[in-house]
Amino acid sequence: MTDAGPLTISDLAGRTGLRPDTVRYYERVGLMPAPARTSGDHRRYDALAVDRLQFIRGAQRLGLRLADIRSLLAVRDTGECPCEPAEPLLRSRIAEIDAEMERLRLLRADLVAMADELPSATCPDPVPGTWCPPDHREAEGRCDACSI
Repeated sequence: MTDAGPLTISDLAGRTGLRPDTVRYYERVGLMPAPARTSGDHRRYDALAVDRLQFIRGAQRLGLRLADIRSLLAVRDTGECPCEPAEPLLRSRIAEIDAEMERLRLLRADLVAMADELPSATCPDPVPGTWCPPDHREAEGRCDACSI
């Protein structure tokens, strides 16, 4: 099959690094237009489908949601550049990443503080299934002495 010829779903999936099920899913959720069909009802795709799937994959790598990608594709399908509507989506994603990085920074600080306390010469054997000895447990199940 040449580059100019129609692609089967397996060909398309292979060229884009996706599985055929993923391509079908994108069709069901409206990210991909319905492809041409053969008389035997087999899907046939053109080179534009490869480009579209590469756009979708790139947007997903940035962490954009499928609804956001669908909006960008709708703009792109008009022939307009999707850059302007992409900016608020990308800024929102940056804010989400910043929040996650702060959450991870705090988690790391907690883990470092716990690790720096270990090993402890006063640490009794824990209750099976927990890190906390029985005399350290609070009513809500947290370990008072170990901050867990």
